[in-house]
Amino acid sequence: MSEDKDFQLIKKFLAGNQDAFDEIVRKYQSKIYWHARRMLGNHLDADEVTQEVLITLYKKLGTFHFNSALFTWIYKITSTRSINLIKKRKVKKLIFFEDHPNLNLIENNDFIKNIDDKEKLEKLDSILTKLPVKQREVFIMKNFDQLSYKEISKITGKSIGGLKANYFYALKKVMELANDK
Repeated sequence: MSEDKDFQLIKKFLAGNQDAFDEIVRKYQSKIYWHARRMLGNHLDADEVTQEVLITLYKKLGTFHFNSALFTWIYKITSTRSINLIKKRKVKKLIFFEDHPNLNLIENNDFIKNIDDKEKLEKLDSILTKLPVKQREVFIMKNFDQLSYKEISKITGKSIGGLKANYFYALKKVMELANDK
């Protein structure tokens, strides 16, 4: 089980084995980056948050209580850092694209798998940055990270009912924005 391996790596790192931390970084760095990228909508901010999260992990791994999966703890830190950066910078990006009548982003509510070029990714990033933070967070965790509402609830501390409502409104807004472009 991956969770057991993560716990073993943490224990090795806390005992002084730097290679164990490097293995944790290899396993989660890409996931941290892409979660932050989807929350923030751009590479520079996502890269900054990724570095902050990895530094936090290095410094705070000794405070991990083994009450949840390491994955859950890392996502909570990443979400919190991303939301804090949004609030701090009051990110209000207006990204202008040439008019493309239909990029076919949304097909059967499973459009994530169809993103295969930079233009579509940029459009999706632009759409996601227009969602309220709470809606964006649950939308990303549900669609990109394929987490269950129960897992998202553990990470965010929000009720499953509230998450479902946020997801419903996020999906509705994403579909409207995708069809407007």
